[in-house]
Amino acid sequence: MGQKVNPIGFRVAVTKDWRSRWYADKNSFGDMLHEDLAIREHVKESLKHAAVGRIQIERFANRIRVTVHTARPGLVFGRKRAELDQIRDRLFKMTDGKDIYVDVLEIKRHELDAQLVAESVAQQIERRISFRRAMKKSIQATMDMGAIGIRIRVAGRLNGAELARQEQHKDGSVPLHTLRADIGYGFTEANTPAGIIGVKTWICLPENYKELDHASNAKTGKASKGAKRKPRRKRAEG
Repeated sequence: MGQKVNPIGFRVAVTKDWRSRWYADKNSFGDMLHEDLAIREHVKESLKHAAVGRIQIERFANRIRVTVHTARPGLVFGRKRAELDQIRDRLFKMTDGKDIYVDVLEIKRHELDAQLVAESVAQQIERRISFRRAMKKSIQATMDMGAIGIRIRVAGRLNGAELARQEQHKDGSVPLHTLRADIGYGFTEANTPAGIIGVKTWICLPENYKELDHASNAKTGKASKGAKRKPRRKRAEG
């Protein structure tokens, strides 16, 4: 029976880049890998209110650079960068005194970030909003921002049912086997009184996604579709 593979790992070195960039010998590789996991978990937990999409880690000798991609950079910095300085101090202790650099990059279109869309659906489910309504609302918002396709799947005791099941909604095209397709993937869990509900999201982005991101409409925040105007009628001479 066929299984779904993580589309991000499937496209590494094709259209996706590594989220950890460093080199280590076989003796220290395991320790550095677990250190990366601890850094990501700590930053994600500390900034759970700041809509963090992904975290990249780079290592240079005795230095570590952590890049946080977030839809709310103001909440990451806090008042007078106090929040960011506290995170840096805690990471300094976790990594045995290594120099820590924290960069913050803004996600301009959070509707096109699969992880943030999944977390948005999970938060709505935790607030006891109908999961179908949350899924359809997120799908509509993502497609309005110019996505080629989106698929959202929820699994668990939906609406408090006795038997766990899964339900999926999609719109557009999400070609998981096309390596050149820019597919985003996000997963999170919603804690409900009936138990945990898993939320998975796949989003197919347009090839010129980065160009569209800079050409956003100032009034609506949406990509300019460039609709053609009707040609003017020529005036009759004489």
